[in-house]
Amino acid sequence: MARRRNPARLVIALSIAAVLAVFLVYTSFAGGSTPSIQPSELADHPGVVQLGGKVVGPVSGDARGDGLRFELRDVNGSETVPVVYTGSVPDLFGEGRELMIRGELKQGAFVAEPDSMVTKCPSKYSPKSDS
Repeated sequence: MARRRNPARLVIALSIAAVLAVFLVYTSFAGGSTPSIQPSELADHPGVVQLGGKVVGPVSGDARGDGLRFELRDVNGSETVPVVYTGSVPDLFGEGRELMIRGELKQGAFVAEPDSMVTKCPSKYSPKSDS
């Protein structure tokens, strides 16, 4: 005689799976977002943020040692913040280059997470020439 399975187990298992799926979707879209801001907005956003701006010099220090030190300025503004960065440095990094880094403001300086620097490609953001 075949044993009949209880459908309540299946309903409970599917309900738990559905709740976990909803939780994963929520955390991937809403719960795990990091605000992207510029130096002028940094004071209004405590905690970890994605900071974007233009590198202004002088650039000093060592990214593998005590940290690379420079200032980041609003892309179309004058507000700046000192930055301390450790980790790998993209080839395109330099004064005047736009970049994004992840980190937080600590004691008046933006301390970036290691290996979080990404430079923007200038050819994508400059106007096309009339040739």
